[in-house]
Amino acid sequence: MDLSQIRDAQRHNVEAEDVNDCPIEQVRLTVPATDDPSLACLTFRTWFLGIISCGVLAFLNQFFGYRQNALTVSSVIAQIVVLPLGRMMEASLPTKHIQFPGTKWSFSLNPGPFNMKEHVLITILANAGSSSVYAVGIITIVKAFYHTEIHPLAALLLTQSTQLLGFGWAGLFRKFLVDSPYMWWPATLVQVSLFRTLHEEEKRPKGGLTRLQFFMIVLITSFSYYVVPNYFFQSITALSFVCWIWKDSFKAQQIGSGLKGFGIGAFGLDWATVASFLGSPLATPGFAMVNMLVGYVIVFYMVVPISYWSNWYEARRFPMYAFKTYNADGTKYNVTKVLNQTSFSFDQKGYDEYGKVHLSILFVLAYGLSFASLAATVSHVLLFHGSTIWEQTKASLNKNFGDVHTRIMKKNYEPVPQWWFHTLLILVVGLALLTCEGFQRQLQLPYWGIILAVGLASIFTLPVGVIYATTNQGVGLNVITELIIGYMYPGRPLANVVFKTYGDNSMWQAIQFLSDFKLGHYMKIPPRSMFVVQLAGTIIASTIYFATSWWLLTTVEYICDPTRLPTGSPWTCPGDDVFYNASIIWGLVGPQRMFGNLGLYSKMNYFFLFGILAPVPFWFLSRKFPEWKWTRLVNIPILINCPGPPVKAVNYNMWFSVGMFFNFVVYKRFKSWWARHNYILSAGLDAGVAFMAILCYLVLQNRNINGPEWWGLEVDDHCPLANCPSIPGIDVPGCPIIQ
Repeated sequence: MDLSQIRDAQRHNVEAEDVNDCPIEQVRLTVPATDDPSLACLTFRTWFLGIISCGVLAFLNQFFGYRQNALTVSSVIAQIVVLPLGRMMEASLPTKHIQFPGTKWSFSLNPGPFNMKEHVLITILANAGSSSVYAVGIITIVKAFYHTEIHPLAALLLTQSTQLLGFGWAGLFRKFLVDSPYMWWPATLVQVSLFRTLHEEEKRPKGGLTRLQFFMIVLITSFSYYVVPNYFFQSITALSFVCWIWKDSFKAQQIGSGLKGFGIGAFGLDWATVASFLGSPLATPGFAMVNMLVGYVIVFYMVVPISYWSNWYEARRFPMYAFKTYNADGTKYNVTKVLNQTSFSFDQKGYDEYGKVHLSILFVLAYGLSFASLAATVSHVLLFHGSTIWEQTKASLNKNFGDVHTRIMKKNYEPVPQWWFHTLLILVVGLALLTCEGFQRQLQLPYWGIILAVGLASIFTLPVGVIYATTNQGVGLNVITELIIGYMYPGRPLANVVFKTYGDNSMWQAIQFLSDFKLGHYMKIPPRSMFVVQLAGTIIASTIYFATSWWLLTTVEYICDPTRLPTGSPWTCPGDDVFYNASIIWGLVGPQRMFGNLGLYSKMNYFFLFGILAPVPFWFLSRKFPEWKWTRLVNIPILINCPGPPVKAVNYNMWFSVGMFFNFVVYKRFKSWWARHNYILSAGLDAGVAFMAILCYLVLQNRNINGPEWWGLEVDDHCPLANCPSIPGIDVPGCPIIQ
């Protein structure tokens, strides 16, 4: 019996012994209940291609991140590119084993056919390179905005410790968020589907296409079309016809603008408009999308208009849809008036003379809803999933816990020992304490701030992970961490952002690690191989992100300062500008002067109470009337989590339209087509956009060769009045003064 026959027999045995009892239909339709334990995983090809992919993506994402048109290069590109490279190495490298002198250990450069498990591990390494490093923002604002110095060792340790801290939480909660069949991580199914398309031999259906053929057609079509919205006709990303019809009407433009208003009738003919902020709607479950749609309609089309036109918090002095800070006269807030440049501390005298910080009404409500979302996450998970988590805790001692995929993994592979995670967690916490205590003058955060941030991340990783693993949407800790440290340690902007990074970023890193673990769970990757690859990828990516940022910050003159940069220079750092302003508002001015007794928006704190109580009625109805299945599908944290920055109305319009069509019309009426093509379609659209964006940037835009000069080249919906104040007497540049 040859090797292929042995593998076929193993697959047959798995299929014969195990019934696919996964409770999630989308998983049953996408993930095969088979495994081939004989496939090599951690091969020379895995490490060679994986490290190169990780390094290249890390460099490109940080390099593009400082530029005016920031570009995110996802791991999907590496997932596609490494396949022919792996096949080429399979055909050309020698198969002879190389023996390490003095040991029994040997390896082969070419252990056999390039297989799917190698491909998965390479993609996970690449994914580490495509995930942004939050701590680089701290380095950037210190050097480019505050114009001071930070020791390179402090910067490197900060980068590594904030990225690695999430491993500890991933290890603590993997039993609940990976082994449980109810935690199905919808976004991973896109990658599972693409892997199967690229590797599995498939007989072409009569009159149809194989999945690989379908993927290539989508990829080529998406690639070819994206040159239009990306280069020739950028205004096509947001078309607001109402503004074009009523060019001089403030109200009409506010109603119709897809970028600065309610977006009634606005749409975009660009996949990036659909998926850039909210992720692919094809990978989001239908019930989660309905929750978001209901919340969006209530907040954006009911609460916001009432609040704005009732002039709550002087809302009509400022733009309705804006996420900036303002002075009382409607002009942008000048933070230099309240900042002591020498000590980076709050200037009370300057603040008293200049005035309080004002926000647009949507910004105020976005903060209030973020308070409510976080509180509702804890309440929702305890009420709806608390008993399940407790049962899973007890069932974890049972070897039969889980579905077919969990049983296959336990049968064929050794798990990662829990002490690996515990040891790494202790080491990284120690490294974080050493970093902040050793460089406290530069980072401002004392040891107790690290301990508090670690505690917050450990508390919220499980509830946020449950929400994300079931809905593909999540809530962050950035606002609550800024709020807490802003009250406890006010007047220190760098301490605020460092605390936020250790608290919020470590939680999201844990969720990223858990998502990768779930992908490995579905693809039957040995858990220990997953652990080693994730750890190596995180260290490599963090180092390259740091090195790239340090190189640019020390070589590009006036980087991140548009007022001093040469005309046409792309190094404007738009994302870091937001990060910098957050450090001023929350760290310098402080939450007490915004949401406390000294601020204008203290009533927003009632949103915490609202968030805690909001899930209770639906939980009660689900227990009282179990036949009402819809009550269990109401997810308050997701329902009240939108709208929020930086997503615009046109993004929501297109995301909901595409998502509802595929999740309800196609899924219900053409389920066989959906099962074969839905996730392939998503991956092909993403990959085509990414490839064309890189090509345009490197060949044309990077050399200042832009498209033809005409009104359609602007990245704007041509609704200038939508962002103007609506009461008489306010003089704002670019807006007419209402008499």
